[in-house]
This record gives sequence, structure tokens and C-alpha cells, in this order.
Amino acid sequence: MADSDIAVGAPTDIVHFASADIDHARSVLNRFYYPIAVGVPAGSAGFGLDLRVIQLGPLTIGQLSLGAAVTLVAPELDAYHLTMPTTGRTLARHGGHEVWADPSAAAVFGPAGTVFTQHDAHSTEVDLKIERAALETELADLLGHPVPGPLELPPDLDLSTGAGLSWWRLVRLLQAELDHPETLIRKPLIADRLRHSLLTGLLLAIPHRYTEELTTPAPAGPPRAVQRVIDAIHDGPERSLSVADLAEIAGVSVRSLQEGFRRHVGQAPIAYLQSVRLSRARAMLLAADPAVVTVAAVAHRWGFAHLGRFSAVYRARFGESPSTSLRSHD
Repeated sequence: MADSDIAVGAPTDIVHFASADIDHARSVLNRFYYPIAVGVPAGSAGFGLDLRVIQLGPLTIGQLSLGAAVTLVAPELDAYHLTMPTTGRTLARHGGHEVWADPSAAAVFGPAGTVFTQHDAHSTEVDLKIERAALETELADLLGHPVPGPLELPPDLDLSTGAGLSWWRLVRLLQAELDHPETLIRKPLIADRLRHSLLTGLLLAIPHRYTEELTTPAPAGPPRAVQRVIDAIHDGPERSLSVADLAEIAGVSVRSLQEGFRRHVGQAPIAYLQSVRLSRARAMLLAADPAVVTVAAVAHRWGFAHLGRFSAVYRARFGESPSTSLRSHD
């Protein structure tokens, strides 16, 4: 018996799949992760896989629930991967290391070599696949120079304390959206920001050869670089612009741009972008005919995906609701 619910054609792909058939389960895991051999140890009974997956471009976040004890073997990874059990344990072997992953520790795999994992019966885990180029590009953008890969990551990550716990909470936030068909993660503006936050958070939470450079305060971007970004924002604030996009416009690293904005503007670049968007939205609302234009249309025109959040930040900025501004010349 198998059942699947696949959303097609959306900016973010969300899938729910359940099956008691090993071949069917293997084909779905191959689709969203890697070519994987699925095995059930002798004496195990009651195989079943329940998989919920959400894709944010180069990120695949899946919640796997397993009925029986299962072994998975991937001959070769082409991405970075973390396995994070929420119930039960997983034995992982990769790159000469053997680690146990459980609710307090993730197993971490790099883009090379065979991976073997053994999962407890009646276990549930979150599996995060990150395309190699995405993580390495994120790091290069933060540092402002090329990063020869692959990154050599440790075989496990402590999720019980410190930065690892904080990053794990962000992953769980995304995991919680798996059961909500109308999730805001379907909105490109939201998905893009969450994706960058998750990648940057991981790079800060897990040790690697660039950790010291990444955590050392960056020099502030010069005023001319900051001005280039300000000009670009005013020329098209409705565009989907991430902080990495703005840093590319400036010609400096993400960290230098953020420090330059803090020093020369007094706020972060994304906060400045939102401020300009709010001003443009207000001007449009004040000039619009309420019989023809809606608040939602104006919000979406200026890059605000969530109407309720737009209304809240608009009221905080201007002291009145967007609908009040729209009706101001009735």
C-alpha cells in the first residue's frame, strides 16, 4: 500500500509519502536524496516509511519515520548531509568515522565516499541535504573570497547546547511547516531568507577550517560600496534581494556590507530595504483609489509576501493601518 501527496509547480516543493513497499520507498528516497540501497535486518518486521519533504532550492529537509529497523547505504554523496534523530538512534559510518546520532547529536556527512546508516525501529529523524555549491557559495559570500571545497566537516554536531542547539531550533521551525499546505515557505521571499539563515547558521555552528576567519569581526565596507547598495535598493526595492545579492552589488563580503551599513546608515541592509519598501507602499496607498486597489495588491507589489506582517510593520512605522492610509482621501 502506498500513498503520496505531491505539490507540483510551486516555488517550494512539499511532499508527503507513505509506503510499506521497500522498492517504492527506495525510489522516493532516490528522487529527493541520493541513490540509496534500503535493507531490513533479518528478523525485522513491519517495514514502513513515512516521509515529509520540503525543498528550498538547493536544500532538502525531510522528516523520515521508520516502522522497522532499517539500513541505508549511499555509494557516493554529491552534497553535504545531516541526519538528526528526534526519536531513536542512528549508527552512521562515513569517511573512516563511526558515530551515533540521537536527539542530542547529528551525524554529518560530506560530499565524498560511501555512507552507511543503521536506524532503530520506530524511529523518526530529520534529514537535511545541502547541495555542495550552495554551502560553499554561502561561505564564500560571507568571507568575500573563493572557498576551495569540499569543506572538511566533523562527523557529528552537538545539538544540545550553544550554537548547535540554536541552529537546530531553526531547522525544527522549518520542520514544523511540513504539515501546513499554506505555509509561507512557499513564498520565494520567505524561502530565500530562511535558506540563507539556515546555511549561515550551520557555518557558524559547525567547526571548519574557515571558522576563525568567519567569526573574526569584518572590516566595514567603505561608504562608496554602501552607497552603491542604497542606489540599487531605491532603483528597484520590489525585487527579491538577499543580503548576498546586495553584497555582490557592493563588491564586498556580506559581513563587510553589514558592518558598513551599521556604521554609515545605522541599520542592517535588509532593514533598510524594508524601510524603502514601506515608504513606497505608503505613497501608493495614499495615491490609490480604494475602489480599484487593495492593500494586498500594494503589499505584494512592494515585496511583502505576508499581509498580516506587512500591516503590523506598517502600523509600527506610520502609526496607522494600511487600510486607513488607502481610505485617507475618500
